[in-house]
Amino acid sequence: MPSILQRLQQATKTMSRRKILLLVLGCSTVSLLIHQGAQLSWYPKLFPLSCPPLRETPPRPKHMTVAFLKTHKTAGTTVQNILFRFAERHNLTVALPHPSCEHQFCYPRNFSAHFVHPATRPPHVLASHLRFDRAELERLMPPGTVYVTILREPAAMFESLFSYYNQYCPAFRRVPNASLEAFLRTPEAYYRAGEHFAMFAHNTLAYDLGGDNERSPRDDAAYLAGLIRQVEEVFSLVMIAEYFDESLVLLRRLLAWDLDDVLYAKLNARAASSRLAAIPEALARAARAWNALDASLYDHFNATFWRRVAHAGRACVEREARELREARQRLLRRCFGDDPVLRPAAQIRTKQLQPWQPSRKVDIMGYDLPGGGAGPA
Repeated sequence: MPSILQRLQQATKTMSRRKILLLVLGCSTVSLLIHQGAQLSWYPKLFPLSCPPLRETPPRPKHMTVAFLKTHKTAGTTVQNILFRFAERHNLTVALPHPSCEHQFCYPRNFSAHFVHPATRPPHVLASHLRFDRAELERLMPPGTVYVTILREPAAMFESLFSYYNQYCPAFRRVPNASLEAFLRTPEAYYRAGEHFAMFAHNTLAYDLGGDNERSPRDDAAYLAGLIRQVEEVFSLVMIAEYFDESLVLLRRLLAWDLDDVLYAKLNARAASSRLAAIPEALARAARAWNALDASLYDHFNATFWRRVAHAGRACVEREARELREARQRLLRRCFGDDPVLRPAAQIRTKQLQPWQPSRKVDIMGYDLPGGGAGPA
């Protein structure tokens, strides 16, 4: 009989093929709908910016080269879609994975420029999952590329990882009754460093950023300081998932984009039945303790994020974020009808918009077109 690892690898390949097809179809359809919104007469008037413009003479042109480190379970798919739409609108080249890498840049291996499809080199935009390697990315991306990434509060992120990868990560598969509480009670009983998909079960943010996810900030404070320094040297902006709209305001100002360039439809969100409504305090403490390196990274960059907000003017950023949310609702109603709510995949009649489902235990939500396929005239 095939080994557990062989079965996991086979399942991973099947998962990847299905996911890349559905991701391309879904993103293309949503991109088309939002792109069509850009042609509507009311669209450019959505944002009479209430914040003062950046004081630059002459005004900066829109920045066209961006590398986004798409971390796991941090709203990265939504950011990716924003960047893909910008690239489509401005006829930019997007780095796509080599066919041998499936839909990611051969993650979890360290990134190599060879993982990029030669037809998409050199790229203007990179936004698919990879494990960060500074030298290889700088070899691939043009000079002047802006690097950005996004982090999420580690307890909430770990709950999402446990739910999403429960059928694929061996450490999670070992847990009786798929119990997050049981795993966090004694994680060492289930976790094996170095095995397939182990990075999803321990300090995933640190791993995605190219760090050693087995290090503990309690035992090696110098390593944490060094990792923070490396991230700060490369990334011009570290967004925070809990403050997504405010992050997009900072992103658009960094890149000299318009607010309509960062308009979005929420993607890859779980149904309420597939997630904890609220993480109990004791469970959150245990998750942060187990993922202490991620927690330290998040705490540091959450603090730097709010310093950037203060520098930009907090009232200004909050006004732009509110305008972004209001315009997003108008656009969702335009694209998806008067009741633009996220629906379970089984209730979405437009097949191209049905989101990929990681397992039968997790329900990923999506939008449907009015009439099940015919958008508004």
